[in-house]
Amino acid sequence: MQEAKILFEKLKIVSLLDLALITPSSYSNNSLSNELIVGEVQTFQAEVINVNSNGGRMYVVFNLQKLDIELKSVFFKVSAYHYDTFKIGTRHYIQGKITSFRGDMQMIQPKSIQNIGEIVPKYSTSIKDYQIKELIKFYITEENLYNEGLNRDEVSLLMKLHYPKSLEDINSYNIETLKFIEAFNHLKKLKGKKVNFPALKSLDGNIEDFIKNLPFRLTKDQDRVIGEIQKDLKNKDKAVKRIVIGDVGSGKTIIILASAVMAYPHKSILMAPTSLLAMQIYEEATKFLPKYMKIALVKQRDSKGDYLSADFIIGTHALLYKDDIPTAPLIMVDEQHRFGTKQRAKLEQIVAKGKVKPHFLQFSATPIPRTQAMMESELIDMSLITTTPFKKDITTEVIDRSDFSRLFKEIQSEISKNNQVLIVYPLVEESYSIAYQSIDEGRGFWEKRFKNVFVTHGKDRRKEEVLVEFREKGDILLSTTVIEVGISLPRLTLIVIVGAERLGLATLHQLRGRVGRLGLKSWCYLFTNDKSNNRLQSFCKTLSGFEIAKLDLKYRKSGDILDGTIQSGLQFKWLDLAEDEEIVKLAKDRLHSLI
Repeated sequence: MQEAKILFEKLKIVSLLDLALITPSSYSNNSLSNELIVGEVQTFQAEVINVNSNGGRMYVVFNLQKLDIELKSVFFKVSAYHYDTFKIGTRHYIQGKITSFRGDMQMIQPKSIQNIGEIVPKYSTSIKDYQIKELIKFYITEENLYNEGLNRDEVSLLMKLHYPKSLEDINSYNIETLKFIEAFNHLKKLKGKKVNFPALKSLDGNIEDFIKNLPFRLTKDQDRVIGEIQKDLKNKDKAVKRIVIGDVGSGKTIIILASAVMAYPHKSILMAPTSLLAMQIYEEATKFLPKYMKIALVKQRDSKGDYLSADFIIGTHALLYKDDIPTAPLIMVDEQHRFGTKQRAKLEQIVAKGKVKPHFLQFSATPIPRTQAMMESELIDMSLITTTPFKKDITTEVIDRSDFSRLFKEIQSEISKNNQVLIVYPLVEESYSIAYQSIDEGRGFWEKRFKNVFVTHGKDRRKEEVLVEFREKGDILLSTTVIEVGISLPRLTLIVIVGAERLGLATLHQLRGRVGRLGLKSWCYLFTNDKSNNRLQSFCKTLSGFEIAKLDLKYRKSGDILDGTIQSGLQFKWLDLAEDEEIVKLAKDRLHSLI
């Protein structure tokens, strides 16, 4: 068993179905053939009737008794074994590839084999073939597969693949069944990783007045997610871990504020990835939260309010370096993917008491394919927001240099309406390796023709101040993708993304999400030297982040990996996360029926 454990580690196997899903890469067919077929590896009953050697090669003539014909063969690699084995008069079952040479059929380097009639699986893994076969033989039994929760058809398919009795067994398998088994196995493993802890407090703050006093109506999605969180926070037996995934501009901030009201009169903490975002949420909180709630902002500089006595503490990662952060039964992280796992865990540990944990809500504006969301929800509770409070009216178009004069006129037109324009460049300084202008090269053109042109980028220490200034009095902002997550710019109606084909679809979607935040008619122009780019053309056809995530997955699979990779552990052999939502739903239903 110790040896099996080592082999499992080498193969990265953690479940029996992981092993069962390592299906053979090919098969040797040791069934006797009834005719000679050029190009095929075939097996015949044969008697050696002649042997010659010349120039280091060995030539053998076999009589194929059942077919009553002679078959010539040639051995290019010859050893004493071959001379000893293939003596005149000896009988064999020979196997090799049939070729045609000068009109005659011949078999190249035939082998003498024993296990006639069998179809022998071959495995391509990081361990030796005989080792994987021993593991399969020991663990992959009908009884074990049924115990994993598979049904008769699924068990039958795996048994046929690993222990085939005929060619039909290996040629007639159902790919949908393999997809189901793969999804079911992954869901089982995720569920096994989920660990529950008792909560610091049950939170049941009344949010009716808060919602009633908002100057707008919540969307159905916002209502639903708030309801899910309400149910979560009432639980004292289990500290909830939930991630809320909503598209750009879907109204996640109101859900954060509603959660803080639910926590009251107890404390709640929110950590945001940038001071700009923290400041923005602080502004929203002071505008919409009940006046009886004390709010504090914690940043490296410019903190506001007394966080020790505050009911709702909003901060950046500066929170992680405070020694006196008070215990809070609810913590939240906005744009959670921008923090490392250790940073998120540290915030949780700061306010935890041993194994008693705070409720933990995470928010993300990076949609994932629904199929992936269904899977991940076995590990962490998940809410999806698919609608936005304002119907977005954004026209997306792929353009190139020939469209520049039209683009220039549209920029002039938007600025004349007191709207704002954003131009995203691929880099700050000139580079010979990228066929597009940098900010440094392009800024003179815009500054010469327009007033109120602002410039910022990732290394700009003043970027947050620049963005605030631009929001108040700017016409054009020149930036790199640093603008992807950040300040809300309600007057921004036109964005130009230079060298758009260099960015992943998720990043393009985040950038496009900067315009039309309040429903104003807006435009997103993808400036490229490759106007017929299929990926960009597909992007233009949808505004849904969840559809974009599906497209992103499709194009990444085809080798078009640009900004990142598919999440580790989600690369499947058969299952297609972009298409197989129904199969995952069935697998999920099966898993829950077994519990």
